[in-house]
Amino acid sequence: MLRRRPRVPFAQWGHDIREFCLPTDGVVRFAQWRHPRVSQQLITQEEVDGLRQFIRPGDFAIDVGAHSGDTSVPMALAAGESGCVLALEPNPHVFKVLEVNAALNPAAARIIPECIAATEEDGAYVFHYGDASFCNGGLPGRWRRNPLRRRYPLSVVGRNLLRLLRTEYAELLPRLSYVKVDAEGYDRVILKSILPILREHQPVVRTEVFRKLKGYDRHVLYELLTGNGYEVFRYEPGANPRGPRLRREQMTAQKHFDILAISKR
Repeated sequence: MLRRRPRVPFAQWGHDIREFCLPTDGVVRFAQWRHPRVSQQLITQEEVDGLRQFIRPGDFAIDVGAHSGDTSVPMALAAGESGCVLALEPNPHVFKVLEVNAALNPAAARIIPECIAATEEDGAYVFHYGDASFCNGGLPGRWRRNPLRRRYPLSVVGRNLLRLLRTEYAELLPRLSYVKVDAEGYDRVILKSILPILREHQPVVRTEVFRKLKGYDRHVLYELLTGNGYEVFRYEPGANPRGPRLRREQMTAQKHFDILAISKR
């Protein structure tokens, strides 16, 4: 029998500052969002070292769907003080925590937080969330009329990512080495929108295979990447993120996982 999650009332949940002592990178501070549906997030040396296979000191990386910054911080540690991570998060409630994380480790990591969604066109959008305090959500998907039975709408600002990068971050693009996208089924649309940049700079791409995606959408995501010079691997958390190479038919073998796309060049 399936258990229903308890309802979470609207609240500004705030955050707690935690410290992680990493063997190589030393003390790293992290703001943990107190929202009851957010698990305790860890910053580990293994994850940072795994990212260093793809992100070098001084590199530019992009985190689309950064949430509170649990992926942005390790990415920024890999890029170092001379590098930079552009962290996009449209939800203003969790963005407050992302802003804190962007400022907590100035001597070791540089994060530029932007409270926007990566969308096809600039404008106002309505995202749908599963609780009144807006933990996780996104644009309605083609896979069902009421996405994930989410009943809590939230107005957000959307920006076309290609135009944003070319107009406001053009000087950083030659150093682009890594793009992470976690957009709850909207990932392919975002990646397609920045294809000119992917083709030119061939950054490593980590993206989500959302659990609600149909087989067709999974295959199109795979073909988008392989058709533009990438090999697709299963993403493995930790020090060795490049898992086994994936074939097209393996995109439907598991409900929810991340993939790592690496240029053949």
